[in-house]
Amino acid sequence: MCSPLLRSARAGRCNASCLRRAYSSAPSPAAEIDNARQYCLNLLQRQDSPSYILHTFIPPQARDAYLALRALNLETARIADTTTQPTIGAMRFQFWRDSVTAALAGTPPKHPIPLLLAAANTSLQQRTGGRSRLSRAWLHRIIAEREKYLGNRPYPTLSALETYAENTYSTLSYLTLSSLPLSSLTADHLASHIGKATGIAAVLRSLPLLAFPPPPSGGTAQGSAPHPAVLLPLDIMAAHNVQEETILRTGPSAPGLRDAVFEVATRANDHLITAREMLRSLRAGQGAGHAFEHEGDAQRAGYDEVQSATDAPSGKALREVEAGFGVLMGAVPTRMWLERLEAVDFDVFDGRLRGPGWRLPWEAWWAFRRRKI
Repeated sequence: MCSPLLRSARAGRCNASCLRRAYSSAPSPAAEIDNARQYCLNLLQRQDSPSYILHTFIPPQARDAYLALRALNLETARIADTTTQPTIGAMRFQFWRDSVTAALAGTPPKHPIPLLLAAANTSLQQRTGGRSRLSRAWLHRIIAEREKYLGNRPYPTLSALETYAENTYSTLSYLTLSSLPLSSLTADHLASHIGKATGIAAVLRSLPLLAFPPPPSGGTAQGSAPHPAVLLPLDIMAAHNVQEETILRTGPSAPGLRDAVFEVATRANDHLITAREMLRSLRAGQGAGHAFEHEGDAQRAGYDEVQSATDAPSGKALREVEAGFGVLMGAVPTRMWLERLEAVDFDVFDGRLRGPGWRLPWEAWWAFRRRKI
């Protein structure tokens, strides 16, 4: 038998060995960031394949910010679709609001998205000597806009839908541009139009899924199915005499539905046309062509330049747009989907509209090479 002293010594060595093994098995900060990056990549690959495909066009120094922001967009977007109780939904939004605040303060919770967001923000500050950081106000704007429509409330007007798209998809692009870092009102102006087009198209794409939600598979809060909803703007539905009850009963054969979808899709396409005209005007040396309606917001967010987007020298503005062109690539899948919608005569329920389309990687590469959207 061992003496008590020997047993104590062996126990001490065992405890020290166990502690060393525990610490050596704990992931290092770099490994945590790698795991967080892979988590966000996998999330995009499963649930937002266009963003997954387009992440390769983002400059390497901004990819972590892009992945974290797009993953955050997915998580906040699905709260309304997977939460049937407003109190639970509000708690989940508050979690993301607190997580974003903590991430930008350098103390993120142990969740992959805020971990990667914190790393991207720290990297940005290091690259700029502390002069730049991701905007907490912009991040909170995205969350607040999502929370505003908790329960899948309908948009009262087409203008309200545009505001929603501006405060979500356009703001995601502003944040990604700032992570390059790029402070350009002209690039933001383009991102605003592209974001509005993308947000409007996203609402149209979601119409069949929200009108006829699948049965719960365990991910829905409290295990109850979400309520069917039609998120077309109410003023457009009234103009075309479209009834929500009729859509929920008859689906694509509802009278006036295709006309309503056409009008909403036209507004999205108008924003893409405006963005293309702006690019054409910049390359012709004529400036942006019109004023940026959100110019004041951009300047309050910490921009160094005082020149407006319309007054900036066209050569400088074009160089800025070229530097941030990868962020504007969201226009490509949006354009392609709107073209497919037109090809099926604006039947938003047509199964051929599902998925990003097999041509997206090639179309994206060609658009990036030619710097066209």
